[in-house]
Amino acid sequence: MLLKNVKPVSNTHKGKDTVDIRIEEGMIKEIGSGLKAVKGEESHDLKGAYVSPGWMDMHVHLREPGFEHKETTKTGCDAAAFGGFTAVACMPNTKPATHTRDVVEYIIKKAEKLPVDVHPIACVTKERKGESIAEMADMKEGGAVAFSDDGDPVYDSQVMRVALEYSSMLGMPIINHEEDLALSRPGHMNEGKVSTRLGLDGTPGIAEEVMIARDILLAEYTGGHIHVAHISTKEGVDLVRQAKKKGIKVTTEVCAHHFDLTDEEIDRTNFNTNFKMHPPLRTQEDVDAMVEGLVDGTIDAICTDHAPHAIEEKEVEFMYAPNGIIGLETAWPISNKRLFQTKKLDLQQLMDKLVYKPREILKLEIPEIKKGATANLTFFNTDEEWTFTPNNVRSKSKNSPYLNEKLTGRAVGIFNKGQLVLNELR
Repeated sequence: MLLKNVKPVSNTHKGKDTVDIRIEEGMIKEIGSGLKAVKGEESHDLKGAYVSPGWMDMHVHLREPGFEHKETTKTGCDAAAFGGFTAVACMPNTKPATHTRDVVEYIIKKAEKLPVDVHPIACVTKERKGESIAEMADMKEGGAVAFSDDGDPVYDSQVMRVALEYSSMLGMPIINHEEDLALSRPGHMNEGKVSTRLGLDGTPGIAEEVMIARDILLAEYTGGHIHVAHISTKEGVDLVRQAKKKGIKVTTEVCAHHFDLTDEEIDRTNFNTNFKMHPPLRTQEDVDAMVEGLVDGTIDAICTDHAPHAIEEKEVEFMYAPNGIIGLETAWPISNKRLFQTKKLDLQQLMDKLVYKPREILKLEIPEIKKGATANLTFFNTDEEWTFTPNNVRSKSKNSPYLNEKLTGRAVGIFNKGQLVLNELR
């Protein structure tokens, strides 16, 4: 296969030069200018699109097993490919929960022929109940890349201490959903001026920050690696910033919607439940802090927390709707708008958040653009204007706050596991 007229962007390429890439048997055979297709070779002109090593989203919910009415491994990977991701790490709040090796292996098996690498994140505790540690070492041998009870925090401090000690021996991070339940429930949005105006119970930022502070202290005490999931508050970012300065093993991620949208959207859209997620949309000050954290390196990775819900689950009164939105298909245009077009980050810095840091945190092999490397590639642009209509949703669910929005920048396609996927708008 010959992929023509692409501009490489990586930690060694700045996206300035246009090249052609020849692939044979899933490997990069040749990189050069003006390459000619040989007899029997499939050729695609990508018309000046950028090409980077394949992106990774380290926080998604594929819903399988147990909730296939929301999403399946196949439809989730379709959404990932449309969004430019060649790899995802999926959370364990499935049914049964991913708390035993057989479930880990089942998830890997379901994805083995798909063009997206699926890396299961296994439970910290049995059945995600927060009471006793799951069989971590066995699940690592089965293919788990990290541990989390996402959807719920590991609430018991002693359990978290033991979890960090065990995960340290295995060289893997604990990814915690940072939420003090006593402070947060029964909140339906961010606690503040907007929630007061709308008459909705709110979840204050302090509920997130208290747990972040606890986990940082436990990581310092145990020497373990804590990864703060979907960070959303200004003070939370500052806690991570100070911990990193002290040399504590803490990393974090931010969802694209948390550096784009605020709680005012709930009022503006008249309680549209596609703006309900957890952690909730916060204030403009928090949004600005997310961008600042990405710029100064406090926030390591961009993720989506892709959380599909069926239409009948979301089309209810706001307080009864489940938390979560889909995000794989729209992460790039949001990042492009808020970070690249505003010149907060250049393309190389953005690739660090989308390619390198997620895999470094999970200790996965990082793809490269060089002769002899396995072809694991994402093709994208920064200037194409398009509309995210329901027809363009590849996820099985359509619970996105960006439906029918005009977006700029699109993932053109991916190449991974010997498979080329070119995305066409519908």
